Amino acid sequence: MAVRFLVGDSFELSADVEGLWNGKPVLLLHGGGQTRYSWGNTMSVLGEAGFLAINLDLRGHGYSDWAADGNYSIDAYAKDLRTVVDLIGQPVALVGASLGGLASLIAAGEAPQVVCSALILVDVAPQLEQVGRERILEFMRSYPDGFISLEEAASAVSGYLPYRSRPDDLSGLENNLRLGFDGRYRWHWDPAIISDDEQVNDKFDTKRYERAALTIDVPIMLVRGRMSDVVSKAGAQAFLKTVPSAEYVDVKEAGHMIAGDRNDAFTSAVISFLTKNLS
Repeated sequence: MAVRFLVGDSFELSADVEGLWNGKPVLLLHGGGQTRYSWGNTMSVLGEAGFLAINLDLRGHGYSDWAADGNYSIDAYAKDLRTVVDLIGQPVALVGASLGGLASLIAAGEAPQVVCSALILVDVAPQLEQVGRERILEFMRSYPDGFISLEEAASAVSGYLPYRSRPDDLSGLENNLRLGFDGRYRWHWDPAIISDDEQVNDKFDTKRYERAALTIDVPIMLVRGRMSDVVSKAGAQAFLKTVPSAEYVDVKEAGHMIAGDRNDAFTSAVISFLTKNLS
């Protein structure tokens, strides 16, 4: 079921909801330049397992509103998250990938702290590798004029993720694109997200995220893609040193886009962690 969350003056975020209305709520927060369709089957499996899965498009992404003032700072994303959880009205398990995970750290670790029941960080940690960050931004800034076809977009993704098999069915990719009046496909997010270098760079304050993580007193799990160039093994270990109680899962044959690379293994780890800690 599709829903809209009013998080500001005429500013709404779009989401899908699946599962039991009396189930423990789990909020899925995708990465930058992605949409809520990036989670594959995770939302459906969460619903089938008895949770209330809420799959959100972040501001400026997917079918959520674009910020007229161009505010895509990490604080804006965290504020949106706090408002959404307030509207849900009960503690929520946060599952955040990349940008969604950084927003979760700030919302859960800095005042006013969002009321959450658990936190799962998906290939994101306070210490992020510059080479991986730059590769993401380079890809996002490529193809400003979009693509003439889904096949051309698929070729671009294959170049960015050479280890992932190119799918025969491109309908999943189509969910992450918007078709313009000029007949060209463009990524389904506001280009202003990456136009302000100051806002881009404010998302990579390692010390701030470490301080936030230290104040979070709910169960935490870090899920890393073993082939990731964004969260290195050293970066993961640094986080586990900061938060010794955190659980850690290293998913083989997966890169930064874990939910897309190894959806079954990723979802299984999420279900296991949430079942154990939210019962």
